[in-house]
Amino acid sequence: MNWDQVKGNWNQLKGKARENWGELTDDELQQARGEREQLVGLVQERYGVAKEEAQRQVDEWQASM
Repeated sequence: MNWDQVKGNWNQLKGKARENWGELTDDELQQARGEREQLVGLVQERYGVAKEEAQRQVDEWQASM
């Protein structure tokens, strides 16, 4: 699934993102609106990881869709 598809189906995929990153709130995921960089920033901030690690996690999550 490419990122345009993720963005287009964000309301359905928010739950899967929440399963993957349980510390993210529903409000934070809603505000991300399927934007990759927003999600990377949230993962980076909430989990205290480097940007590269957050990007890797988001890429792996996207590939699993």
